[in-house]
Amino acid sequence: MNQVESAALSAFRRAGVRTAGDLVGERVRYDDSTPLAKAVEQQLLVRQGRRPGAALPRPEQTRVMVVANQKGGVGKTTTAVNMAAALAQHGLRVLVIDLDPQGNASTALSIPHHRGTLSSYDVLVEGTPLADVVQPHPDLANLFVAPATIDLAGAEIELVSLVARESRLRKAIAAHPQVNRLGEDRFDTDQFDYVLIDCPPSLGLLTLNALVAGAEMLIPIQAEYYALEGLGQLLETVDMVRTHLNQELEVSTILLTMYDSRTNLAAGVAAEVREHFRGQVLKTAIPRSVRVSEAPSYGQSVMTYDPGSPGAMSYLEAARELAQRGVPPAADVQNSPETSAGPNPSSDLGGSR
Repeated sequence: MNQVESAALSAFRRAGVRTAGDLVGERVRYDDSTPLAKAVEQQLLVRQGRRPGAALPRPEQTRVMVVANQKGGVGKTTTAVNMAAALAQHGLRVLVIDLDPQGNASTALSIPHHRGTLSSYDVLVEGTPLADVVQPHPDLANLFVAPATIDLAGAEIELVSLVARESRLRKAIAAHPQVNRLGEDRFDTDQFDYVLIDCPPSLGLLTLNALVAGAEMLIPIQAEYYALEGLGQLLETVDMVRTHLNQELEVSTILLTMYDSRTNLAAGVAAEVREHFRGQVLKTAIPRSVRVSEAPSYGQSVMTYDPGSPGAMSYLEAARELAQRGVPPAADVQNSPETSAGPNPSSDLGGSR
């Protein structure tokens, strides 16, 4: 090192500038605070088969959640599939029951559901034990699926003549050896933490069976005006079910889906939903994402198809929030001050639009 270089090095050190030699042997620190860094980290963890983040707490009992909204195209199946996959990736054991005759949840989770396959139809109509119908997910060890076949399309007609037709799914779930109810012995490692029931876009006997079977409801709401119109009818049905068939049923979770932050309409709808249902709306909103729509065509959830995409990251956060918040102590949407003022909550929600 000549005198010029030595003088320059001394000047750098006096000014507090660190050279490459000073950094040798030090541990390199990475900035993981940016969205791109988080997406890359998520991709690597999933591809390596490692858990993306800390394990989520197990509930005191199996949480049976009904994913329902009679409005079509709001993301019911997408939400059920990706929330289930996200919970399973965090070490929780999840069962998805597909009650939609289209069988989209079964397709997205790569579960065979052709004619002749034991399915939720057999559970409801034939009385087949639920344990005989459940199939394991091919990639996620903690995820299990009760598939749906096209036979479900005629199940509502066949159920009409059956005894206790509205409670057949409830009895089947209660009889499953891996479902734990409050008051029973503490969880074994093989028991389910969550049962998510994917409903068809209607309020028929299939959805009614789900509402009677579940203790909680997860309602996906698209961030557009039309998605709010049927919410009042859905809440009236829930209130009827609580009064006559299932007093345990609570609307515990509302999730905003297909949220486009670029539009004032989406922001306005989200603000109104949060104002009316403060305790039930998750802080996380699911953005519009091409990857979320592409994933089912590959027989995957977006959680495994593109774990670093905005949609997957949002569902991961929503699942974490769902697991950590548990059941709100007074989660009664029907009797909240915001909804008790009028007979139709949806008319108030859309009044300013």
